Amino acid sequence: MSGLPCNERMDCTQCPKAVENSIHYTHNKKGFHLPPHKCETNILFFLLKGQILINSEEYAGTIINSGEFVLQAIASKVEILAMTDSEGILYTFDDPKAFCYDRYTYILKNVPPPLISEPLKIKPEIKLFLEGVASYLNADKICKELLEFKRKELYYLLAHYYTDYELSPVVHSLSQYTSSFEYFILKHHKQIKSVEEFAQLGGYSVTTFRRIFKAIFNEPAYEWMMKQRKESILYQLRYTDAFHPFCST
Repeated sequence: MSGLPCNERMDCTQCPKAVENSIHYTHNKKGFHLPPHKCETNILFFLLKGQILINSEEYAGTIINSGEFVLQAIASKVEILAMTDSEGILYTFDDPKAFCYDRYTYILKNVPPPLISEPLKIKPEIKLFLEGVASYLNADKICKELLEFKRKELYYLLAHYYTDYELSPVVHSLSQYTSSFEYFILKHHKQIKSVEEFAQLGGYSVTTFRRIFKAIFNEPAYEWMMKQRKESILYQLRYTDAFHPFCST
């Protein structure tokens, strides 16, 4: 069909529509150790085979077994040790409300977080999805449209097959780090002169800081900072004009 942009001879990774993949198949040998580090994006980790030890504020010294998954939010610190040979799927995303804004908001307001976070079970429908993407979505770049379809499918499966209570640790964890990032920005933005300075203060690379900022504030960091400065200047001008008649010369 001439209307289609693709054909069977095309290398999809070289297509202009190809984007960085956010669904990654991982395979680690027993003893693999990932030292403590700050997550640069939100990560859903689904363990398909094996057993790993995860250490973070949310999952302190927790064993994740085959058939379970956890979420680590942007800016959270995590350490991982493979207790056996292991295989899994990493799904990364920036927007904390991406899987369903209304569901996210409802859970945040009406469903309290659990006292202790535990790994969630991978339900059969999710397992089928993961096994499918593991077989053909293992390139650094993939078709943008295909990735969007797979994201929507995963969000649907999570929303459809998990209860509000089951999703509450995921939602509250995302909210916690989103709120702390917003507080950090609002607290310091009047004293910061550049995006680079902001990133350094927060301990982020500039690229990571910009990505997190846009996901949470829905606009680029530089444009937001310029807008805040403009509003501040306009406020000062209005304030000065308002009180000028009462000032002596």
